Amino acid sequence: MSTSELPVTSNFIRTIIAEDLASGKRSQVITRFPPEPNGYLHIGHAKSFSLNFGLAEDFGGCCHLRFDDTNPVKEEDEYVEAIKADVRWLGFDWGEHLHFASDYFDQLYLWAVQLIKTGKAYVDSQTAEQMRKNRGTLTEPGADSPFRDRSIEENLELFQKMKNGDFPGGTHILRAKIDMSSPNMNLRDPAMYRILHAHHHRTGDKWCIYPMYDFAHGQGDSIEGVTYSICTLEFEDHRPLYDWFIEKLEIFAPQQVEFARLNLSYTVMSKRKLLQLVNDKHVSGWDDPRMPTLVGMRRRGYPAAAIRTFCERIGVGRGASWIDLSVLEECVREQLNQSALRRLAVLDPLKVTITNYPTDKIEELDAANHPQQPELGSRKLPFSHELYIDRDDFMEEPPKKFFRLAPGREVRLRNAYIIKCEEVIRDESGYVVELRCSADLDTLGKNPADGRKIKGIIHWVSAVQAEEVEVRLYDRLFNQENPDKTENYLNALNPESFQSSTALIEPELMNAELGTTFQFERIGYFTVDSKDSLPGTPIFNRTVTLRDTWAKLK
Repeated sequence: MSTSELPVTSNFIRTIIAEDLASGKRSQVITRFPPEPNGYLHIGHAKSFSLNFGLAEDFGGCCHLRFDDTNPVKEEDEYVEAIKADVRWLGFDWGEHLHFASDYFDQLYLWAVQLIKTGKAYVDSQTAEQMRKNRGTLTEPGADSPFRDRSIEENLELFQKMKNGDFPGGTHILRAKIDMSSPNMNLRDPAMYRILHAHHHRTGDKWCIYPMYDFAHGQGDSIEGVTYSICTLEFEDHRPLYDWFIEKLEIFAPQQVEFARLNLSYTVMSKRKLLQLVNDKHVSGWDDPRMPTLVGMRRRGYPAAAIRTFCERIGVGRGASWIDLSVLEECVREQLNQSALRRLAVLDPLKVTITNYPTDKIEELDAANHPQQPELGSRKLPFSHELYIDRDDFMEEPPKKFFRLAPGREVRLRNAYIIKCEEVIRDESGYVVELRCSADLDTLGKNPADGRKIKGIIHWVSAVQAEEVEVRLYDRLFNQENPDKTENYLNALNPESFQSSTALIEPELMNAELGTTFQFERIGYFTVDSKDSLPGTPIFNRTVTLRDTWAKLK
């Protein structure tokens, strides 16, 4: 499904834009997605850039991809390339509009000098601790810096020396001169530039000073002619600051519109916490299939179309709300139910011997690749007198509504015969190790001649041809709906979020391509791991179960 095929859902931002265009307030729509290249994108970012790119597409405009690379200490080209790959994976294209905040470092510096010359910025030489103390609180005003009234000439000289690298880091910063008593903390003489003797991934060692995000952000929008600067609600209190810079510099003013960020249950999306999960080895990396990162979801087997559908389905609003993870998982199921080919696999094998089937016979049975899509064709399943079924499909003393295999009962083997359990074999400890069954050899592809009803259908693999593979059973990383509300979110980690086991699969799966997803019938959706699989040795990640197994736990 392309982005143009997704249903267009009304939201308050789309209404604002439509009214602006109709009234002539705006003549075009230019949006932007401005990630910082200091980590990997997660599902919350997907909501943001799906919104920005989607609005631009809906109104015949364009969306810029701009990396806010203003902190060289934490930024890397690795993250730049990963972010570009994620945006492309979801089906969006920035075309010629790829930008970096570092593209504007020279202009930003000139604007900083301009603000110094007009008495709107000054170099502060307080220590970090002094600045924190003098900033005030939410209920008490801040105190002016003792360096706030430096002359323009002194400020210009000091700022030039900061740029030249004459001072060590932390000795001076450039601050906007606004109002230390403002009830909005962002207007209490915010920092504009700090000294950083750090190598930048694009500008190298050219700069010893770097603009703060709040100084570069709005001006970057202005330079690019962005008409709608769409941000999450935490930037609402920053808007007066962005407007102040725009006004004092007398440059083009984008319109900032804020919306509520995505809060997803059983998940954390703080970049700091995600980094801690990686660094402390709670997960295998940013691409761990349990992570909410897009690279992790891609490796797990989540289709891009499912994520786009999810972003559209949850909508855009101003009020903070929680979305249950099951909504995302259901989008994944809906998409995979349409696209995933069906295959047979047994995760907990129990041997079945068909006593009336020839021991030396191998039969190839026809099996549809997708029961609802006959155009996808069929494949051959090997059938022999020794099979494996899943242990959960047998009970010696079944409850009333158990329609699977039990002593004296019949079930149909998927795409094969009806069998009846005649004998249960145990080992010395009494553990069931084998079932001996008879097959109604006249029921291949048809119902019993005598009209008896068979309610149960179970899956199986041939013992002779089945291949053994590793399967990784991924589940929710946290077992609490809101890990951030716990005393320590790490205490909410789900100890059963990852389990590795061995499964038996039909032989055709051994040559499955990396990243391909299948429905293991009656079990779930599984994807060939794109990182650890080797040619001829696939590893399968459980993408999602067939049903929401968490709903009954609530």
